Amino acid sequence: MCDTLVALGNSTIDGSGIFGKNSDRPWDEVQLITYSPKLKISKGEELKCTYISVPQVNETYAVLLSQPWWMWGAEMGTNEYGVVIGNEAVHTLEPIRNIGLLGMDLLRLGLERGKTARDAMEVIIELLETYGQGGGCAYNDPGWIYHNSYIIADPNEAYVLETADKWWIAEKVKNVRSISNSISIRGQGDIRRSGIIQHAIEKNYCKDDKEFDFAQSFSGSTISSIPSPYSREGKATNLLNENIGKITPKLMMEFLRDHQAGICMHGGFESTGSQVSHLLKEKKPIHWFTGTTLPCISIYKPYVFPIEGQKFYDSGPYSTIDTDWFWCKHTARKPVNRKIELRNIENSISSKIEYMLNQEYQISEDKFISEMRKLNIEAWNKSYEMLNH
Repeated sequence: MCDTLVALGNSTIDGSGIFGKNSDRPWDEVQLITYSPKLKISKGEELKCTYISVPQVNETYAVLLSQPWWMWGAEMGTNEYGVVIGNEAVHTLEPIRNIGLLGMDLLRLGLERGKTARDAMEVIIELLETYGQGGGCAYNDPGWIYHNSYIIADPNEAYVLETADKWWIAEKVKNVRSISNSISIRGQGDIRRSGIIQHAIEKNYCKDDKEFDFAQSFSGSTISSIPSPYSREGKATNLLNENIGKITPKLMMEFLRDHQAGICMHGGFESTGSQVSHLLKEKKPIHWFTGTTLPCISIYKPYVFPIEGQKFYDSGPYSTIDTDWFWCKHTARKPVNRKIELRNIENSISSKIEYMLNQEYQISEDKFISEMRKLNIEAWNKSYEMLNH
């Protein structure tokens, strides 16, 4: 249960890409902002993911993740080259596997090994075809297994990648796009795994290649080409389309706080983490993470690479929950009556960043990084203050 959105530069107010995701998970599952630096790896090493191991590569890229505490993978994140990925749980006619790479493992692997959105997508595809996806997707719940869809973006382009077991199909984003918890690529997509149409025919998902429609064929149901505006998928699509040319990081945050269709999800499943990335081309991308549950009562905290000097946890998995983690404190105290104050703090930090990004305000990259580090710590300190008063 998640929503991932992207707007390319032809649809935003400043010509940069903007990405956003809410991660909807069991309400009490801690999700941390974690960091793994660039690493040089000895030849022949194996990488232990959540359930299985895969061969390690010679070098991995620095990644900033929004990571459920118990797994190796992540719900969303970015790397030092400005690649961002968010995944969704989807269900298809293909069988599920009790063991394999989690969709979240594939996401992290794509970020650690891909310098561009296309590179990251190809990493995920190769690993998916080789090792498959599978395993319980919640802590101590081996029965909650699903397939995955992704939005993979960088400052220049974005793709939707949707999977059904080891089968996959992809669509290049033209302007704006969102995905929720159903496969959504219609027709034959832009690129796809060789043999997928013949496989669908053999499985009686469709009669022939002319009838092949990935979303309908692999879901086994008739899917409207226009999702209900009352659904999360339909609402996210409408919010993007109605604001083409006006989309900003701040507006993307408001999309993710929508309650009308439940994009900001409350209940047994909640939006336990949120990310918005401003994929600037001429300057360093700026990534905003809540590090807390429910974006409607959270402050998005800004990050830029290099991440050192900003607040993060070491990358997981962790064996136990630490109740001193900020996520735990925020969930226990939920500042529901302080939304205006929270938003004022966030707006103040956002305004300072907008001032630095103004073309008339000349600032060196080193100075920009230094100021961003201060604003990251300010956002975190203000977040702690809001819980302690």
